[in-house]
Amino acid sequence: MIPLFESRLTFHHLTDIYQRSDMIPNTSRLKREVSSWLGISVHPHQFAAREYRLGKAEVGHVHLWGDVDIPFPRPVHDFLLAHNLAQRHRWVPDSGWTTFRIHAGRNVEHAIWLMRLSYLRYSLRFTADPASFLVAEGERLHLDAELLAALARLIPAGTDAAEHRRSIL
Repeated sequence: MIPLFESRLTFHHLTDIYQRSDMIPNTSRLKREVSSWLGISVHPHQFAAREYRLGKAEVGHVHLWGDVDIPFPRPVHDFLLAHNLAQRHRWVPDSGWTTFRIHAGRNVEHAIWLMRLSYLRYSLRFTADPASFLVAEGERLHLDAELLAALARLIPAGTDAAEHRRSIL
């Protein structure tokens, strides 16, 4: 076998191969689930990854080797790290980015949960009734009261639903 660094395969070849297939079987379940959510589109991402967007906002991306990188607002990011639900991003540890590593089929569900949490935070901007949506998703995702409160602060000011934030808190 020829080592990858000695082969003629480039990083771009690997990215192309990854975009056309599910090289890590555990990520196929994640791809099916996340791409089925309303408004989600799938795009190539640098460093051999598949990116999921809601509108122009990146919900997260999944690398060839199973790392799931997801951006969160700082309070959500800090909650996830404090409760060992995600890790600091290896390249930008002081940002809101988190990383979760898919190692086995059993933890792909947690990766989907994290992606849904990211989807939820962006959806609060677009949904007609963000407070009701947050309550429903909070129950669906079994969100902790502290995490629910952090997300409630993301409901856009000036919407009718912003007045209902107090009832969530």
